[in-house]
Amino acid sequence: PGMATSSSASVKRLTLIACILGSGIVFLDGTVVNVALPRIQVALGGGLAAQQWIVNGYLLTLSALILVGGSLGDLYGERRVFATGVGGFGVASLACALSPSIGVLVTARALQGAAGALLVPSSLAVIMNTFGESERGGAIGSWTAWAAIAGVLGPLVAGELLAIGSWRLIFLINIPLAAACVMLILVAVPRSAPPVLDGRRVDVPGALLCAFGLGGSVFALIEQPRLGWSSPAVAIPLVAGIVLLGCFLLYEARAADPMLPLGL
Repeated sequence: PGMATSSSASVKRLTLIACILGSGIVFLDGTVVNVALPRIQVALGGGLAAQQWIVNGYLLTLSALILVGGSLGDLYGERRVFATGVGGFGVASLACALSPSIGVLVTARALQGAAGALLVPSSLAVIMNTFGESERGGAIGSWTAWAAIAGVLGPLVAGELLAIGSWRLIFLINIPLAAACVMLILVAVPRSAPPVLDGRRVDVPGALLCAFGLGGSVFALIEQPRLGWSSPAVAIPLVAGIVLLGCFLLYEARAADPMLPLGL
């Protein structure tokens, strides 16, 4: 609260722009690739399943790791994790743009999603730390609205970029945006007080149970329309994911330093 009240109007404005820009490219990349899939197939090959995993590999890691990303922000500082996530997203975007094969592209997309899982919760936490209680509603509303707009603009942006050049442009466009966001973070986002760890450590068992539990469940839901509920490739990850999520809740209830305090 002290940090929030002492932040000047310009610092708040630039911080909000940084948070919107960072999370915006994450939501943009959730939809921007859809229009380019036919061009990517012509260039790199791969069937329908490969095209689906260019999209789904990104969404899978983003959804499976987002709680872990928030936990790391609590432990190591939201500003630091936010900057790391944005920088990692830019590097993964470059790897996507330079991908020589469909397998490399799917892997790079998964890394993009993992970086997004770091920056999205941290960007929201930065807003919470920077804005006073009376201003947070408006700031979070703007952050949410622009994230939604970025998702809607994805296909339109992709169409324009494909009209002027290669499909690789849809990933290259992220690099200057990520660089601008990192610069704003370093220059404008206030440094909060270092987290008081008091011996706290990363809840590795909780993080693994959460990631694999969410990952197995999401994987099953992604593949179900293609393979059907009766397929072992759907049923086994689904059951395993549900069991692991149950184990995650049991572990968090007993852990000395839980990643997700169940009281929340």
